[in-house]
Amino acid sequence: MVKLIKLNLVIAIIFSFVSCTNFATSMSPKEVNKTLPTLTKAKFASPKAAEAAIKNNRCKYLVRGRTYVAPKKATVHGDLKYGAQGIDDWVEIDGGNAYVLISYKWVVVDNNGSTQLNLEFDTMLCE
Repeated sequence: MVKLIKLNLVIAIIFSFVSCTNFATSMSPKEVNKTLPTLTKAKFASPKAAEAAIKNNRCKYLVRGRTYVAPKKATVHGDLKYGAQGIDDWVEIDGGNAYVLISYKWVVVDNNGSTQLNLEFDTMLCE
């Protein structure tokens, strides 16, 4: 009897986890723009701030239109964390210290509704 109760509990936990992750498949633009800069080592710049920094010779673009597909995680926050690591890696490889997020989207990648985060960003070198 105890084994049956434990089995039912494990099944309920797994079901709850799977159903929760299937519904949380994206974040709002405000959430992404608030959270992503806290997860990267490189400096985040909005497109408007980046253009002003370029105009004032404080920054220069290194690579424009860089893309990165983050590894799938169980939550959108996990996706964003891995996306941030990918951005930091590319900023470092490009020899920069800043980035501009151009676009992002969670793309459905299988019949179960699993999503994967796709990012487009520019890398920059700033004073």
